[in-house]
Formats: sequence, C-alpha cells, structure tokens
Amino acid sequence: MSRSRVVVVGAGFAGFHAARTLVRTLRGQAEVVLLNPTDYFLYLPLLPQVAAGILEPRRVTVSLPGTLPQARLVLGTATVVDLAERHVHYEGPEGESGRLDYDRLVLAVGSVNKLLPVPGIAEHAHGFRGLPEALYLRDHVTRQMELALVADSAEERAARRTFVVVGAGYTGTEVAAHGAMFTRALADRQRAGNRDGRPRWVLVDIADRVLPELDRRLSDTADRVLRERGVEIRTKTSVKEATANGALLDDGDDIATRTLVWCVGVRPDPLVSDIGLPVERGRLVVDSALTVPGHPEVFACGDAAAVPDVTRPGEYTPMTAQHATRQGRTAGHNVAASLGRGARRAYVHHDLGFAVDLGGVKAAANPLGVALPGPLAGAVTRAYHLAAMPGNRVRVAADWALDAVLPRQAVQLGLVRSGSVPLDTASPELARFAGAPSKEQ
Repeated sequence: MSRSRVVVVGAGFAGFHAARTLVRTLRGQAEVVLLNPTDYFLYLPLLPQVAAGILEPRRVTVSLPGTLPQARLVLGTATVVDLAERHVHYEGPEGESGRLDYDRLVLAVGSVNKLLPVPGIAEHAHGFRGLPEALYLRDHVTRQMELALVADSAEERAARRTFVVVGAGYTGTEVAAHGAMFTRALADRQRAGNRDGRPRWVLVDIADRVLPELDRRLSDTADRVLRERGVEIRTKTSVKEATANGALLDDGDDIATRTLVWCVGVRPDPLVSDIGLPVERGRLVVDSALTVPGHPEVFACGDAAAVPDVTRPGEYTPMTAQHATRQGRTAGHNVAASLGRGARRAYVHHDLGFAVDLGGVKAAANPLGVALPGPLAGAVTRAYHLAAMPGNRVRVAADWALDAVLPRQAVQLGLVRSGSVPLDTASPELARFAGAPSKEQ
C-alpha cells in the first residue's frame, strides 16, 4: 500500500515547525511534502538587522533541505485549494503549474502586508515582510544618504535624509530604532555631509503610544530609547496621502521624504479567504485542535488560522511568531495522531513575555512577565533569538560580535530595485521582476 501524504503549505514559523514535528513523529510512516516559494525558513524578527547592515541576509535564512531532509520540498506558491478532490494547485518559480494531492493538509500560508485605503501608499510605500524588502531598504537608505551629499539644494538634502516609518508595533519600532543608528553611522563617515546634522527619522502611529499591544513598561522603554536617538514619535496620527516626494499626515504636516516604510500590520494570506470556508477577519476558523470543522483532514495554524484562545475564552490567539511556532508543533502532533501516531491535543499556550530589539545593547523585554532594565534586556533578547532560531546561531553571533568592534559595510548592491518589491503583493518573500522597475527617486 502507498504511504499517506501530508502536504504542508507554507514554511514560516507555523509551517516549518509543523513539518519538523511531522517528520520527527511519523518517522517515514507518511510522506511529508512542504510547499513553499523559497528554499529557506526566514527568521523574521531579525530582518530589521539585515536592513541596518548588522546581519548578512543569509544569516536569517535557514535551509529547508538542510534542516528537513526527510521532507520533500516543492518550490511554488499555492494558488487554489480543492477540498473536494483534495488537491493543492500551485505556481512554480519559473511560471509552471503543478498539483499536489494530499491525504492530510496543513495550511500555514502566513500573512502579507496590511493595506489601508490611503492615496499613494501602494505606489510610494514599501513593506517589511520579506528578505527582498529588507535588502531594498538597506540599499535605498544608503543611496539616499549618498545622494544627499551631492543634492543641489538644502531642501532636497533634507528630504533624502528624512525617513518615515508608519506603524509603531514590533516591526516599525525596530526598523526606526535600528535605522536611526544605521544612518547616524553613515552620516559620521560622510564627513562632508555632517553640515546637515543628524538624519531625521519619524515614527507615525494612530495609537497613543509605541508598542500599544505590549505592557506599558515596555512601551515606555522603547519610547525613551527612540527619543534618545532623535526619532520623532508622532502618535494619534496617520498618513493621509503619500507621494513620490513626501507624506501628508492627517494633522496637516507635510513631510518631505523619499522614504516611506509601511509597517502598519499584517493580514492573512488572501488564499485563505478564497478556499470558501468560514473565516474570522480573513483567518480560517479552526477548533482547539487546529482542525477545520467539517474537514477533519485539513488543519490550519499560524497567521492563517483563527485559533480559539483557551486562556482567554471568547477570543482568538494573536498573530505572533510565538503562537505560530507552538501552533505549528501542535498541528504536526495532531496530524500524526490522525494517522495513528500519538494522541490528539488541544492548543494551549500562555504568553511567555516579549522581546523587542532596539539595537546596540538596548531592548524592551519582559520574559515571563518580568520587565528587565537596560543592557540586561538586550542580552536576554539576543539570547532568546539565538535559542529560537533553528539554525545559523554561530554565524549570527559572529556577526553581532563583528558589529560591536568594526564599522558596518555601507555599500549598495542594487540587486533589488523599487519595482521588485511592491507593497500590494501576496508573496512578499519573492522579488518581482516582470515588467520595467519603477524609477528610483
């Protein structure tokens, strides 16, 4: 008899850990197929450090064939899920079409940039969900600092040295914190440009404080560090319109800039809503065992799933890497249980605290609910990331050590252009090369 086939769609935090749990639990009893657009797992929390020149890009990527040799990797992006026939249709990296049949399906497609109906945002802002976007931002920021040196007017120099980040959650706060340090280092090395003073960073959010979803003490810590680095924090404010040369805020302030980073949050991958099953704000409704009601062969986890939070009855678990990792493991165990290996379990997880890296030795962290001060928070945050990464730990630690004693390499490679990383994309992990790229400012 042929083996059962388990297809895992997506290799983010949820999909990667689901696949790893499956191959370890099933031990060859069933075929595990992993469908993903890239051949790596991206450790997303360290992406701001790639954009800031601290870590090289491959440090935050973990090879799927290298870490999951027992699983069969299929490169492609899922396009259609046929529940009746138990097929997943996909598009391969060279435009070819394919189909995977399954006996069990794990949907872990993750999330994409959250868009708002703001004029000009899709055309002039860039998100921060994938490696191409981080590489683009690293080049773009470096380029703006260099172009400012030869600008004809003080107004143009100021605009090129002004960087606006929209969204003061995890990602936006870390991008602004690391970005301010990065551009300050560039300015210090560009002696001729120091006449213009410190580069300007502006962090905008509709909430009344940075990191509004976290404990007030963490928010206050991040706020203090950002202000010490000269970041302007504009709370209770949003972007009204974006253009190629600036961002108009709803308080009437028109900020001249060539850089608008969109970090307002994420939304579930559109594939989830297209399946035709009940969703909750775009997330597939599942039970506490991560099974789709009416389809015991289909499981969903991570940002793609609306998972009941048994620790807070009536609510769903938030879309965080911490939950996605543990949901992936639970989904893997429950798929294996449905094939006769182990027992089915409900997803239960109490938050273990949060850690927000603010660059250098600074961080905002409260492991197990205990708020930590100063450099201790930075050390704990980096230790947490090393422990959570499924690979590349030595290389990441080595890059951190080198960054502490050597200046960063400030060069732009020009490998990812603006038109290759559109904000409105269902696959932020892939750079787009079809058509002519948009002209750089």
